[in-house]
Amino acid sequence: MTQQAPNAAPGGFQHGITAAAARTILDATLAKGRELGLAPLTVVVLDAGGQLKAALKEDGSSLLRPDIAWGKAFGAMALGFGSRELARRSQSMPGFMNALSDLAGGRAVPVPGGVLVRAADGAVLGAVGVSGDLSDKDEVCAVAGIQAAGLLADTGDAPA
Repeated sequence: MTQQAPNAAPGGFQHGITAAAARTILDATLAKGRELGLAPLTVVVLDAGGQLKAALKEDGSSLLRPDIAWGKAFGAMALGFGSRELARRSQSMPGFMNALSDLAGGRAVPVPGGVLVRAADGAVLGAVGVSGDLSDKDEVCAVAGIQAAGLLADTGDAPA
């Protein structure tokens, strides 16, 4: 058995996004929502394996917001692009989206607000989903949170 140095970071499985980055994303995403005067938001951060890393539901956020935020992030992770592209495909390829919904057990939500988190080299570290206001505004907040953590946000649009 390997001994860990005192005060060292925990070892074990690595799944992309760190807990520290996830905390920064949560805080900065919600701060952006407050700055913009948006409705109460819920933020979900998934790791590279599509598993929950962190989540936070603001006071006043409605009942299904955690599920919707998770679904936005899950859809981005499931297909490997931000949910803005997923929304476009839902319009142009309804048969595919029906199949995706069936395969995903209804968990993929095809609207903006699900953003892939990428490292500088382009590797996918996880995804962020935000729900609470209009989807375009949710996405703006997710991007702000990801950028505050020093990571790259992939909304599904080509970089400007």
